[in-house]
Amino acid sequence: MSAIIRKIVTVVEETQMEMGRQVSPPTRRAAAIAVIENPFAGKYVEDLSPLIAIGEELGELLSKRAVAALGIDGAKAQSYGKAAAVGENGELEHAAAILHPKMGAPVRKVLSKGAALIPSSKKRSGPGTTLDIPLGHKDAAFVRSHFDGMEVQINDAPRANEIMVAVAVTDSGRPLPRVGGLTVAEVRGEDGLR
Repeated sequence: MSAIIRKIVTVVEETQMEMGRQVSPPTRRAAAIAVIENPFAGKYVEDLSPLIAIGEELGELLSKRAVAALGIDGAKAQSYGKAAAVGENGELEHAAAILHPKMGAPVRKVLSKGAALIPSSKKRSGPGTTLDIPLGHKDAAFVRSHFDGMEVQINDAPRANEIMVAVAVTDSGRPLPRVGGLTVAEVRGEDGLR
C-alpha cells in the first residue's frame, strides 16, 4: 500500500542572530511534512504492516525533500528527527507503525549514515496542531549542542481521518551552543553514542 498524500509542506528555518549576536554561519534546519490518509481510521486493525510500509516510503520521500530544502548533500546533515500526529479517528499505534519499524533505514540512506537513534514524538490531535520534532545528532547521541527541536504546523491538518508525518534535518546544532559535552569534531559515530 502506498501513502495517499493530500499535501506536502516543506519548512526551512535559518537563524542568523541570537541574543544580539551574529550566528556565523547561520544555523539551518528543514522539515518536510506529509499529510496522508489514515487507512485504518475509525477501526481497530491487528495487522499494521501497511502503515509500516508507508513509513518506509515516507522516510525516503521526506528526508530527500528536507535535505533538498537545505541545499546540501545528505552526508552534510548533522541532526535528524521525526514526528507524527494522528487525527482523532486514528490511534497512537498508527503513528508508531509509521515512525518506528522501517522509517529509519531510508532516512539514514539519504543522509549517508545515522548511527544514533532518530528522536521521535507522536500524538493524537486535530487540525492546526503543533508538531514538535525532537532533534539529535545523527551519529552520536551525546553531542549536547545538537539536542534541539523544530516546531511545525499545518493549519488544516491532521483531519480526523489523516496522519501528519514529518522528518527534520539540520546542517548544524543550536545557535551559539555553550553547555559543553562531546563536540562535532570529536564524534566517532560508531556506536550511536559518541
